[in-house]
Amino acid sequence: MSLSTDIMTALKVAMKSKNTVALTALRAVKSAILLAQTENGAKEELTEEQELKILQKQVKQRKDSAAIFLEQGREDLATPELAEAEVISQFLPEAMSDEDVAKVVEAVIAKTGAEGMKDMGKVMGMVSGELAGKADGKTISTIVKAKLS
Repeated sequence: MSLSTDIMTALKVAMKSKNTVALTALRAVKSAILLAQTENGAKEELTEEQELKILQKQVKQRKDSAAIFLEQGREDLATPELAEAEVISQFLPEAMSDEDVAKVVEAVIAKTGAEGMKDMGKVMGMVSGELAGKADGKTISTIVKAKLS
C-alpha cells in the first residue's frame, strides 16, 4: 500500500472515531499531497520519497509553530500542534539515531576529503541525499558542523 492510501485509511478511522486532532492533521496532509500532485497541471502519482518529504515538512511546520507558541507562553495553542505532529509522525519511517547519522557523515567526509566548514555544503548535499526521509535536516546539519569544525 502506498503512503497516501494509508493516510486515507487513517482519515476514515479518525472520522469514525471522531478524533478531531487526527482528523485535522490527516486532512492537512491529504491536502498537501493533492496540491503536490496537481502542481504540474496533470494528476500524476507522487513517489514514496516525495510523499515522505511532504510528511516531514508537515511535522516540522507543526513543531516549529509549537516552539513559537511555547516561547510566547501560549501552551493552549502549542498542545494541539504537538499532537498533530505526533499523528503525522506515525507515517514516517523510524528516524535514525544520532550515532548512525554520525557514521554516515564520517563516511561521506572520508569519501569527499572534506577538510573544514568550507566543504559543509558538499557534505550536507551528499548526506541529505543518502539519508532522505531517515533523518532530520537539522540533526544532519548539527552533526556535520561538529565533524567539520
